[in-house]
Parts: sequence; structure tokens; C-alpha cells
Amino acid sequence: MSSIFTWPLAPVRGLMRLGELIQEQIDRELRNPAAVRRRLEEIEAARQAGTISEEEEREAVESILRQATGR
Repeated sequence: MSSIFTWPLAPVRGLMRLGELIQEQIDRELRNPAAVRRRLEEIEAARQAGTISEEEEREAVESILRQATGR
């Protein structure tokens, strides 16, 4: 009997679970040491090429490190 009432919510539950899985994958990617190092190297290369300022470099590095540590 309860399945009759919960059945219409199945698509919503599936969509919520999909959102959770996507968020988990994003979190893993943000904390992946190789990905973090790659992003830091890209920022360093941009600074050396002169496409970003020293201040922008500092802010970008801080942002990446905050994401990587979950703070």
C-alpha cells in the first residue's frame, strides 16, 4: 500500500541521488592532488606569461587551496 503513495516520488528521489553523485565527483576532483597541482601550475604559467597579476595569482592560489582542504 505504501508503494502506491511513494511511487510518484521515485523520479524526484532519483534526481536527488544523481545530484548527490555529481557533487561527490566534483568534491573528489577538487581534492585530487594531481588536479590541484595541475591548476596551480596553470596559474603559475599564466603569471609568468603576464596574463594575470601577482594579486590575481595569490587570490587564485588561495581559492584552490581552500577548495582542496574543504575550508
